[in-house]
Amino acid sequence: MTVELHEVCRAFGGVTALDRVTLSVATGEFVALLGPSGSGKTTLLRVLAGLEFVDSGNVMIGGRSMHGVPARERGVGFVFQHYALFRHMTVARNVAFGLEVRPRHHRPPPREIRARVQSLLEMMGIAELADRYPEQLSGGQRQRVALARALAIEPAVLLLDEPFGALDAKVRKSLRVWLRDLHDRMGLTSIFVTHDQAEAMAMADRVAVLRSGRIEQVDIPSKLYAEPASTFVQEFLGDLLGSN
Repeated sequence: MTVELHEVCRAFGGVTALDRVTLSVATGEFVALLGPSGSGKTTLLRVLAGLEFVDSGNVMIGGRSMHGVPARERGVGFVFQHYALFRHMTVARNVAFGLEVRPRHHRPPPREIRARVQSLLEMMGIAELADRYPEQLSGGQRQRVALARALAIEPAVLLLDEPFGALDAKVRKSLRVWLRDLHDRMGLTSIFVTHDQAEAMAMADRVAVLRSGRIEQVDIPSKLYAEPASTFVQEFLGDLLGSN
């Protein structure tokens, strides 16, 4: 599923969050949005998800304009940094939630929902946790539950907002390898927000570097290393470049 933004602008109280952002993501591609805090990464992701509207410009998913299309009808899965799991629900119920709240004529039968939840938990390697509650899980386990919930609706596009930000370095490294493999196996189109340069370079097919609501450069990691398009990109990646 392709994702396209054309000249997208978004401001909050006179502060520009996105300034004429244009970006195309191919079907099956894994793109990282990289930049300092306040660069517009999360706003861009929320615009794609339908959680924020645009002031001008156009967003297209699968060749269809998203103008006026609510979040629940966009067919995207969204994974938040802090999981956003329902504490009063078991792991299985959390994963099933997106299917159970669909309108009746689009809702799978209960047996199909149970089978899909079981399959996803097995894919995530957490089938034995189905009856536990979020507070009984580790951070890494909660993140896998959040991913399973996002994938339960069978999205063609997966949006991830710093999903490993609350985890320690060892768990982050393990999960990012696992997530990239999951992306490839499922044939997803994934857009991943991070402020971690090494994480972006290790996981993404291409990296979009943002600054003050604008995209400074979009390239494959090796070209970002070799040919930074601006002084900002060079300096932002400087620590990483200097360590290689």
